[in-house]
Amino acid sequence: MNETVFNIHDLVLMMTALQCACFAVLLLVTNPPDNKSNYFLAAFLLAHAFIPLHELILWGADFKMIALDNYPRLFLWIGFGYYLDAALLYFYIKSLVYHDFNLHKRDGLHLIPLGLFALFLGLTFYSHTLEERVLLIDDDIYVYSPMYLIVDFLCKATRIGYCVASLLLIAKYRNQLKTTHSNIERIDIRWLISLVIGFLIITMTEAALACAKLLHLFIGFHPHWFEVIGLTGYYVVFVLVLALVFTSIRYFSGFVAVKQKDHHKKPAEEKLLNAGFAEKIDIAMREHKPYLQADITLDMLAEILEIPSRDLSLVFNRHFDSNFYEFINRYRIEEAKKMLSDPKQKSKTITHIYLDVGFNSKSVFNTFFKKHVGQTPSEYRQEHLPH
Repeated sequence: MNETVFNIHDLVLMMTALQCACFAVLLLVTNPPDNKSNYFLAAFLLAHAFIPLHELILWGADFKMIALDNYPRLFLWIGFGYYLDAALLYFYIKSLVYHDFNLHKRDGLHLIPLGLFALFLGLTFYSHTLEERVLLIDDDIYVYSPMYLIVDFLCKATRIGYCVASLLLIAKYRNQLKTTHSNIERIDIRWLISLVIGFLIITMTEAALACAKLLHLFIGFHPHWFEVIGLTGYYVVFVLVLALVFTSIRYFSGFVAVKQKDHHKKPAEEKLLNAGFAEKIDIAMREHKPYLQADITLDMLAEILEIPSRDLSLVFNRHFDSNFYEFINRYRIEEAKKMLSDPKQKSKTITHIYLDVGFNSKSVFNTFFKKHVGQTPSEYRQEHLPH
């Protein structure tokens, strides 16, 4: 009796496909209708579920034979996940950081690689008879053909591009937060950065493996340790998918999205160029001290000052040469300096002081203080507090 023995690599690939499919269904079933980012995450997981299946059928000897005997038409087309998963990850992040994000017709351009892949398979593989295709797969002739290896490498390189674009998008989002929030440290995006970097490492490894196959074909270069890295990648992807889902569920509720586009009307130029206008804002800030609120945002300050938020943001840029984040924290530093040099506040620790003035991170407070004062808070207190 013939038996199929599953090795550990096969099991990891099957478990990765299964967890991707299960988590995707879970997200779709439990997701609120207005939560677009989870739909993109589910789509990413569904696309990614086909990748381990593709690897399993293409390279697993037992599974290849089963597929050739029963489902010979399955080969290669299920590799479409490689042409979609990175783009869907990018759109997931974009929909997560921008609450007004919507798909447009131009986003259909991201489907071009998938279309070219389908065209390539149609011309070079499915143009053959079924018997010929079985021979091409059974002897690994097609997957080691020059054109297939080149297309495979370009696909893996494109996935690297999407991961890099995702990191740039996160960096842009962090900078945008500084225009609307005074304490961006409360918005933890380290988990998102870590996950994208994890997938970037995987895509770079897969691109390196694809490159190694090309080098082996053309110049005979074949480093055996690349195969070990490839197998290790199966396990890393399994862990990363788990981490992606659980961290998304854990952190999403506290995630703060920003506007992708600002639809406010253009402010009056003469009003913004009036130095007296900026002086009035400065007086209001010193009198009412709204910066002492740790969670103050641009919209909250605009309401207090009775100035449209877009106008206020432009005042920061043109008159104060800063964004909202820096503008608020400068006043906090000035308030901290007063407290550190005040004998009546001598009993207060530096921790109490930075919390009182609106900071919620000691490291951020120390960094800002050293940048604007040239001393650490402790050094400043020791120098300016009467003995």
